[in-house]
Amino acid sequence: MAEARPRILVSACLLGAPVRYDGRAQELRSALLDQWQAAGLLLPLCPELAGGLPVPRPPAEIEAGSQGWQVWLGQARIRDAQGGDPTEAFKAGAAAALALVQRHGLRIAVLKEGSPSCGSQRIASGHFDGIKRAGLGLTAALLRQHGVQVFSEHELDAAQAALQELVSWQVGGAPA
Repeated sequence: MAEARPRILVSACLLGAPVRYDGRAQELRSALLDQWQAAGLLLPLCPELAGGLPVPRPPAEIEAGSQGWQVWLGQARIRDAQGGDPTEAFKAGAAAALALVQRHGLRIAVLKEGSPSCGSQRIASGHFDGIKRAGLGLTAALLRQHGVQVFSEHELDAAQAALQELVSWQVGGAPA
């Protein structure tokens, strides 16, 4: 039996779903993304919605100085702009993303940069001041820990290269 073609987990907001905290989408216009979507390679998910958070919702950030993996380990929390603690919902969403990845054998994800869930290189400062810092969101950290290559929407060419490498492994074994 032939192995299924590789697929890509993608933040639903990048495909135009109005799931962000402010009730809007963050639609990404890209010929490559359109090509993947037309080929049926994309599995969209918003981890925050999957974790039970509503739309709209207060903006949330990982505590200052902390990373997504620390949230997962219980060493840090996620706080919202109203002083709430949606950490458990964020953790449930990350777990839902991991379950989807494992169920479908996904090895690549393209996630929304800057998000406390999906940020793969940069996240908010933790002070609700609009400043971004180097960091990894909760879902991105959990997926990477489980061997998923996580890219931001600014790294589609790198995601395409990773996808092509996966296809070459499936078709002919290890690349020469």
